[in-house]
Amino acid sequence: MAEKILMTALSPTMETGTIVKWLKKEGDSVQSGDLLCEVETDKATMDYESTNDGTLLKIIADEGSEVKVGEIIAITGNRDEDISELIKPQEETVYNPPQEAAPEQEVVEKKTKKTAPSSRIKASPLAREIARQENIDLSLIKGSGPEGRIVKSDIEKFTQKKREGIGKPEPQKKTKTFVNQKQQVIAQRLSGSMFSAPHFYLTVSVNMKTVVDARKRLIKKLNSKISFNAFLIKFVAETIKHYPNFNSTWEDNSIIRHGSIDIGLATAQEDGLITPVVRDCESKGIIAINEELQDLIPRARESKLSPEEYSDATFTISNLGSFGVRQFTAIINPPGSAILAVGEILKEKFIDEQNSIDERQTCLMTLSCDHRVIYGAEAADFANHLRNLIENPVTALYA
Repeated sequence: MAEKILMTALSPTMETGTIVKWLKKEGDSVQSGDLLCEVETDKATMDYESTNDGTLLKIIADEGSEVKVGEIIAITGNRDEDISELIKPQEETVYNPPQEAAPEQEVVEKKTKKTAPSSRIKASPLAREIARQENIDLSLIKGSGPEGRIVKSDIEKFTQKKREGIGKPEPQKKTKTFVNQKQQVIAQRLSGSMFSAPHFYLTVSVNMKTVVDARKRLIKKLNSKISFNAFLIKFVAETIKHYPNFNSTWEDNSIIRHGSIDIGLATAQEDGLITPVVRDCESKGIIAINEELQDLIPRARESKLSPEEYSDATFTISNLGSFGVRQFTAIINPPGSAILAVGEILKEKFIDEQNSIDERQTCLMTLSCDHRVIYGAEAADFANHLRNLIENPVTALYA
């Protein structure tokens, strides 16, 4: 029996999906669990699995088309089965009858005919010939002859000004760019966060020398790359253990404290932003966190993450240091109540307690907090605890 295949929600925030590629063609046999097509959601490109057995009789949504959740994308059934009754409503909804010529077009043509001819502009025959050869619009020139008549010298003056860049500039045309579903969702979520959560910010300067040196030693020992973000995630997780409000969510006039510390790392894509999440960071070491990042980040940039891999971070880190950014503030990523914005590491000279000139490697870190969950004094304690932990990692052993 013929059955419709509907677009289902492949992510928590998905409202529409775009068919990227069909992996089966009409006439192919399909079984439940077979991959039918690739669908781009608001965050990633995901595989769509068939829930039906039979033959793919009709593809309704072509590649590149955007389909709302709940709408039909294909029909399966027995080979040579009549499906005309199933596809008829769909075809009727997408059918666009031919339009008659718009009356506005005639109005535009009439207006053009009234204003286009330059024969009503007073100009000498020689001036008209020069204007024709130089492709000059006579309506842009003010004549100096009798009754405003345009003469040769007026054409020459206009041409000279145009060469010098003084002539009337061409008006800039407005352009309009349509955003994709992913960009729409990002805009909705972040604007909702910014206007619903009362943000406040504080910045601390952190000496990164100990961490930088430790990272170099670890890379040399393991002979593999260790992300600086793995260190940050671990230090933040250790700090959150002492400040549970930073692992909480404001919901319906109550505060929900989460059991595990799930930290997201903001990652840039070509057309947006995604936040892969490392779960249970409180129980993982730097190397384990780094291994997860090595798997998550490349797939995040290629939009290959599943919803559970980028959703529901309880705390987020946004690191723009590699882009040469010294300091910035970030918008809280729901459902979290705080986000840490990390800038670049710079070498600076300073005078120590013995009045000697020394060098340190500093980084500005800015904490954005939801004032409904976190208050200023607690945020300051959190930032100072994190700074002390980064500058003196050994304190984590007895903190």
